[in-house]
Formats: sequence, C-alpha cells, structure tokens
Amino acid sequence: MTTAEQTGNAQPEAAEATHGVTLTDAAAAKAKALLEQEGRDDMHLRIAVQPGGCAGLKYQLFFDERTLDGDLFRDFGGIQVAVDRMSAPYVSDAVIDFVDSIEKQGFTIDNPNATGSCACGDSFH
Repeated sequence: MTTAEQTGNAQPEAAEATHGVTLTDAAAAKAKALLEQEGRDDMHLRIAVQPGGCAGLKYQLFFDERTLDGDLFRDFGGIQVAVDRMSAPYVSDAVIDFVDSIEKQGFTIDNPNATGSCACGDSFH
C-alpha cells in the first residue's frame, strides 16, 4: 500500500480530461428524445464556438457523429456533450438548457464568459 493510499489521498492515475459545460436535465431529456426519434445512438451533442456574427463569435450546437482530435466529453444522463479544445475556454461554465414555453422553444446557452452580445442574441464576445 502506498503512502497516498494509507492517508486516503489516492488520486486516479490518469484523470480523463473534460470540459466545464453543463447540460440541464431538461436539455438532456430533449436531446435524448431527438436522437431516439431519429433512431440514432451513435451521436453526441457538440457545442462549438466559431468566428462570426456581429459581436465576433457565435455558438454552434448540433448533433455530431465525429470525434475530433482533442475533443473533451462529459456525460449527462446518457447524452455525451463534446467540446473541442479550442472552444472549451469560451464555453467553460456555460449552461445549456431547453426552454418550452408559449413565448419560446429551443435550446438556450447561458455563458458567464460572454462579456457582451449583439442585439439579435446570436453572437457574443
């Protein structure tokens, strides 16, 4: 037994790299339902940040079957969320939710890293 194990401070040998995005239960349920409706169990939800929009950066949120070199993953109730390493700093601590109200329906992204956004709300900086 090692000293770390004896003192109760044992660390996993290789911690899996992950990202800081959170998927709410509502968003996970909706994503899972959409994939089941399509009969797909080979896809994950990807959030990425791309240059563009009137504020400089825009989000992309889509189902993807690809795994890119350096992807970071987290599981939320059976739905894997992927973030590429370049996008990860921009979306760290972001929360993806699903809203279904009389006024609005769809996935929303609440990102504390966004210092501002454009009037249409499609891009941020």
